[in-house]
Amino acid sequence: MNSASAENLTQALSLAYSNNPTLNAARAGLRATDEGVPQAMSGYRPTISASTSASRSWTNYDYLSGTSRNSQATTTSLGLQVQQILYRGNRTKNGVKQAKAAIEAARQGLRTTEQTVLYDVASAYMDILQNQAILELRKQNVAFLQEQARSARDRFAVGETISTDVSQAEARLSGAVSEVKAAEASLSSSRATYQMLVGKKPGTLKAGYSVDKLFPKSLNAAISQAMAKHPAILSATYNVDVAQLSVKLAEGELLPTISVTGSADRNWSNNASNDLHGATNSASLTGSINIPIYSGGAVHSKVRQAKETLGQRRIQLDLARDQIRANIIASWSLLQATIPQIEAAQAQVKAYRLATRGVIEEQKVGQRTLLDVLDSQEDLISARIALVQAQRARIVASFSVASAIGNLSAENLKLRVQRYDPKAHYTAVRDKWIGLRTPDGR
Repeated sequence: MNSASAENLTQALSLAYSNNPTLNAARAGLRATDEGVPQAMSGYRPTISASTSASRSWTNYDYLSGTSRNSQATTTSLGLQVQQILYRGNRTKNGVKQAKAAIEAARQGLRTTEQTVLYDVASAYMDILQNQAILELRKQNVAFLQEQARSARDRFAVGETISTDVSQAEARLSGAVSEVKAAEASLSSSRATYQMLVGKKPGTLKAGYSVDKLFPKSLNAAISQAMAKHPAILSATYNVDVAQLSVKLAEGELLPTISVTGSADRNWSNNASNDLHGATNSASLTGSINIPIYSGGAVHSKVRQAKETLGQRRIQLDLARDQIRANIIASWSLLQATIPQIEAAQAQVKAYRLATRGVIEEQKVGQRTLLDVLDSQEDLISARIALVQAQRARIVASFSVASAIGNLSAENLKLRVQRYDPKAHYTAVRDKWIGLRTPDGR
């Protein structure tokens, strides 16, 4: 699709779902979080290390008889050690649980980011349509005022009006021209925001649409639905689980660690002075229990710290619920307000359009002044702009409600895109024992 082609809101949302850098960065962050599980599971697996060394020594012996003898020796060794942790205070088991809870929290965070991006795209899309319409209205106003100023100058030239009318018309025209420049700046800004979010310059945009089908018909039902499944609340819930497991991990450092270590070594020696050559083999299997008694109070401090963090996460969960509830009420109220605003703006536009036509006709026969015409035109332009803004607010408010409830997603919008599966990468790395390349080949 080139920049000059027409595109609709669904296409813009689909492009952003695939190209938006904020969303792609969140996906990369989730993939990094996935690696926490194989890292935690490494505690169940053995550690294997190999070592090798080689040395060359020279020895000179001086005897009392005045004679001396030189000795040279070469020693080479090769060793292999395998260690398996059998028990470490349940830290491995709890570490795996914590990593999985962190992944679930990150997945919900990704859903929140997706909602935010889709809402921002819809808002930017409607901003362009709004600013385009306002710019066109501003240009129409300039054209109207140019005609009024020209007419005033012509009438003044033949003595049918006074210079005040000319000055008023030209002053209004000057202000209208500046408003066109401001509207052009607003349109350029909204286009830049759209390009940042979607990944391409906007083409000819078609009319937007509301997403009322994504949320219930009543406010109470919307709040109940959000409390049950909003991703921000679910993410905060999983973060509580992460914090609870952090307490257990810290407490696990106070428990014994049991391990078994096996080693095998082979040593080669070569003494040139006495012609001694040979190799020795050795092997050992060692079981050990390490019981912590006192570590200066550091571990106890970690436990207390983890408990405070757990309390913080619980407060943040309550805060998330309160914020979601407040967001729903605010966005719902805004949505409800846009409906009468549109109706009022439509009525005003109709009334001011008729009034302006009447004032112009009355001005032609001397019953109204030029100032009356200019004021009536200004009222009409303001009403038409208010209607455009109310229509934009109606659509954006519907996206805001859907996002506040937690239902604004590519799946619910039925976008024709290749859906990102957050479980695919996790499945690919969960049981990897070795390998430096990521699943996509990097």
